[in-house]
Formats: sequence, C-alpha cells, structure tokens
Amino acid sequence: MTQPFASLDEALEWLDDHIDYERVAPTRRLLPSLAGVDAALALLGHPEDSYRIIHITGTNGKGSTTAMATALLSEAGLRVGTYTSPNLHRVNERIAVAEQAIADEAFAELLDRIRLVEDRLDERLTRFELLTIAALEHFSDEAVDVAVIEVGLGGTWDSKNVVDADVCVITNVSLDHVAVLGSTPEEIAADKAGIITAGSTVIVGDVSDGIAQIIGARADESGALGLWRLGSEFTVSSNRLAFGGRVVDFTVPGEAYRDIHVPLHGSHQGANAATALAAVTALLGRAPSAEIVEAGFGRVEVWGRLEVLGHQPLLMVDGAHNAAGAAALSNALQEGFDVAGLQVAVLGMLEGRDPLDLLGPLRDGGISTVVCVAPVTPRAKPVDEIAQAAQELGLVTEVAASIPEGVDRAIALAGENGMVLATGSLYVVGPARQRLLERLVTRS
Repeated sequence: MTQPFASLDEALEWLDDHIDYERVAPTRRLLPSLAGVDAALALLGHPEDSYRIIHITGTNGKGSTTAMATALLSEAGLRVGTYTSPNLHRVNERIAVAEQAIADEAFAELLDRIRLVEDRLDERLTRFELLTIAALEHFSDEAVDVAVIEVGLGGTWDSKNVVDADVCVITNVSLDHVAVLGSTPEEIAADKAGIITAGSTVIVGDVSDGIAQIIGARADESGALGLWRLGSEFTVSSNRLAFGGRVVDFTVPGEAYRDIHVPLHGSHQGANAATALAAVTALLGRAPSAEIVEAGFGRVEVWGRLEVLGHQPLLMVDGAHNAAGAAALSNALQEGFDVAGLQVAVLGMLEGRDPLDLLGPLRDGGISTVVCVAPVTPRAKPVDEIAQAAQELGLVTEVAASIPEGVDRAIALAGENGMVLATGSLYVVGPARQRLLERLVTRS
C-alpha cells in the first residue's frame, strides 16, 4: 500500500515528476483531449458540479479580472474559491479559498488523494492537469459557493475546460502563444471561445467587432443564455487617473456606479474592472449594491500587475509579456509615473517572444536602460538576444547573471530619484518581486 506523503515537499516532488507544459513549451497536439481530467473528476464524483463557476480567459487581464471578481463576490458575502496560474512565489497561491492560499498540510493531503486517483487512470496526467483536479476537489471540500477559474492557456483544450460555467468571460484577444492557439487573432478568438457552455452568460471585454462576431457565433452554437459586451450591455463611461489607481464610472444591466476607486494602475484596468463587475452581476442575477462595489474594488490586490512595491527609487513589477501587454504598460508609465531620475527595466522573457515587442513600448514609456536577465526555465530566451535588440533601439544595456543580481544592479543604476521596473514574464516578476521585498525588509 502506498504511504501518504510525509510533507508538502514530498508531495510537490511527486507533482513535479509529471510533464510540465509551463516549463516545456507545448505545441498543437495532434489529438487534443480532456478525457484524462474528466475521468479523474468522475472518480472523485465530479466535485466541480457542487458550486457555481465563473470561467475567465483572454490574452491579457485574466489575473486582474479574476482577482476583482473574487473580491466583489467575497464582499457580497459568498465563499469563493479562486484558481489562478502561474504562481509568483509558491504553488499554493494558485488554489485559494476566501482569498487565502491553501495551507501546506491540506495541500499535501489533497495531492495524496489525487495521486490515488491517477493510479486508477489509463494514462499519466500532466502537472497542470493534476493541479486543476486538485483545485476543483478542494473547492468542493471547502463548500465554496462559487469558484472563479482563470484559464491557463487558450480555452478549448485548457485542462480547466471540463467545467460547465455559469458565466464565461473573454477579457480581450490579441496575438500570443501562436504556436499553440493559432497565427491570427481570429483563430485565437475561436480557441478562447471554446470555454462557452450551454446555459451560460458570456461576458466579452475589449475586443473588435470582428472578434465579437466570432465569440457571438460560438455563444449561439453552444446554447448560451446571452452575451454582454463592453460598450453595449455594460460600459465604462469615465476612467480617470487617481492616487493609487483609477476612478471609474460603470454601468451594468440595472445599475450605474459613479466615482468608484479601483486601486490598480493603468487605464486598461478600467475595462478589466468593468468586465469583472459584469461577470459578478450575471452570476448574482442582479447588480450588486454600490457599497459592495466600492468595498470590493477597494480591497483588491493583484500581485505582479503594475504593482508598486517601494519608493526612492520607485520599485515596480509588471507581468507584460506580449505586444498588447507592453503597450498597456507603456501607456500606464506615460500617464501615471513621472520620475526625475533614470528609468531602468529588469527584462527577461521566454522563447517565442520578439524582444522588440516589449522593448519598443518600454522605450516609449520612458525606459532608457535595460538590465537583461534570464528566467529560470528551459524556455528562457538567451539574454544576448534581448541585449542585442535593446542596443538596436539605442537603449543602454547590461546583462546580469541572475534575476536578483539584475534587480540589485538596476537599483544601483536608478538611484533614489529613479525607477526600477521588472517585467517581460511572470517568471521574471516572481523572483524580482521576492528580491525587492527582501531589500525593503532589510532597508526598514
């Protein structure tokens, strides 16, 4: 008889022994299937059927929208499970109930249970599939009222697409993961629209008319109850820069909200906030009160998305990793962050990315110096390729041996009046954020 895991470390060692498509880039499968996940959930009695679900996909903004929907639902008095990816520091972060990450002991026990289930399957699952099953089971164990589930990659063949969601959200669509999802926005939109299920309400954020038509056609084919689109069924009528974030005016079916403070940086967060509010309204079947909306948005915190960690110098991290994300970051830097000193980026990225997609917008946003680093993953883009591209754009360029060393060097370059921004990938943001927090603790 298999002995239970003695610790979380032992459980994670078992988990990490499975193929990990977050570390080794996937490509299109010849015969994609969700059968393994579905079979495992069947053995567990389909825990995902015991609570309501908001399922969120999109090229950018998934994490922020997920966090805001969670905060609003929690403020409305519901017990909420949240499943996100990737994690920045610890894998526990991905599975949270009542905005608290799963505890080590509970996580080890949960993975032990999932291991027994996998032993009864005909095929070995991936690391991501196992985490998905664990999250869905944990939410049932914890008797959540609703789960807010962020898609990992795409939509149609993401392992989380075994759920029948009450509300399906597509935040936006642009080019990303083209080797997996398709080479055009239209192909990517079709993949992401694969999360739409019969009887759901579809919430569509900032997309073009052509993309909206593709999503609408899928909604009709799937038997969705309805489709709400930003700019039509729900709106952002005003989105203004404010201290610590934005002040936004929203409308959703049945209600208008004025002067709502959203403590997240960048004008794009206005659209994300509206999308989250629309999703919550659709799930509840009514618009939440102004008091719930004010308090819910007021408490929201999203690690690694234009997050300010310190001052003198200004210390920031942002997970922008594609052209659309970099453009949003650049706009935010130009609108809301003006420093007297040197603006330095600590930049690393994964293979498959064009460095110019990020470096051009960063330069436009005021970055003049780049410290190039490599994320700790087999998918890391070589730092010399990033450095060469930066030099071609006329940026002052250095290379660091590690992300912590890159952060330290950037702080030295920026001085008290400058800015340090770690970006290019969440696999850069995590270690950079950890190093910045360590330095802040030491400084205090």
